[in-house]
Amino acid sequence: MKKGIKILTALLLTCAIIVPGTATAEEPIKQQNNVVPPVELAENAVSAVLLDADTGTIIYEKNGHEKLPPASITKIMTMLLVVEAIDAGKLKWTDKVRTSEYAASMGGSQIFLEVGEEMTVDDMLKGIAMASGNDASVAMAEKLAGTEAAFVEMMNKRAKELGMNDTHFSNCNGLPVDNHYSSAHDIAIMSRELLKHKDVTKYTGAYQDHLRKDSDKPFWLVNTNKLVRFYPGADGLKTGYTSEAKFCLSATAVKDGMRVVAVVLGEPNTKTRNSEVSNMLDYAFSQYMMKTIYKKGDVIGKVQIEKGNIKEIEIIADTPYSVLMKRGASDETTQQLTIPAEIKAPIAKGQVLGKLIVSQDNKVLKEFEIKAAVDVEKAGFWKLFKRTTSDLFR
Repeated sequence: MKKGIKILTALLLTCAIIVPGTATAEEPIKQQNNVVPPVELAENAVSAVLLDADTGTIIYEKNGHEKLPPASITKIMTMLLVVEAIDAGKLKWTDKVRTSEYAASMGGSQIFLEVGEEMTVDDMLKGIAMASGNDASVAMAEKLAGTEAAFVEMMNKRAKELGMNDTHFSNCNGLPVDNHYSSAHDIAIMSRELLKHKDVTKYTGAYQDHLRKDSDKPFWLVNTNKLVRFYPGADGLKTGYTSEAKFCLSATAVKDGMRVVAVVLGEPNTKTRNSEVSNMLDYAFSQYMMKTIYKKGDVIGKVQIEKGNIKEIEIIADTPYSVLMKRGASDETTQQLTIPAEIKAPIAKGQVLGKLIVSQDNKVLKEFEIKAAVDVEKAGFWKLFKRTTSDLFR
């Protein structure tokens, strides 16, 4: 077989489009080009973004890049760094977090932590997600980074990594301070990233809970995001309010396998905010749907391995491959699997082998990385010799 890259036969199929639900953090949010949403969406908001969380497609945008105070929506980044630290093994849900005098001094929304009081990471995250605890946010920041200032540096570094170019954080909780701003677009980015951590909606989606259950001063938590109780499928994400920022919300809901994020900034009151976000979610679910062509574990094709301990491996979908589709529109698409026909060993599980290109009407809709499902070691001399000898006498 000739060396060099040989392209597998293109798969030209008429079917639903493909997008994996595990897009990378650095993947940019896309604009849905064929959508002209009704002008009444988020009419009273200063800015707004409606996003399909799986594909990263913006369905609707209004002043999406305008830099505005995000108030407590800031805490989405705080929660993101907490759950990422847990995933990395730097923190455990059961770890105790001690409250400093500085953390206990925070005003605004709080869970009334006392100086020296200890709570688990699990309870602290409840206090941040549900009660928007400014004190709990600072306590967690100090636990992870030593000081809030050091944690804010982590926040800004992560924002840059995510492509949040309209954002600069000056604290971890969104209390009014100079040089602290974000945009509806950037909030949609970090909301989408937080939602990749499936456990987080256990906190953001709960309507009520308790802290200090075994003490003589139990604290009742009621979610500041009332949509988790009143909008079907809503399970997050974060509210915000200051006199400067007005009423803000990054909300998420899921229906029929489709997850949507709706962000509004600068709404005049909670009733209008919740109503307009509900309308945005209604619009997304009524006008769009998810189509799936490969389920997780489906075999997409095969690739030959050069000098490997096995001669070929199957290309297996490592996640459901589906895409956002406009309801009522044609779902005819073409797929092109572009992978070298032969790849040299060794190969590591998860190694990128090529890509799957999905198009509609001659426009590329999405490119997916195709990864090796298994490790393939390089074959030893004797195995290669026997294989070559066997091929000669066929």
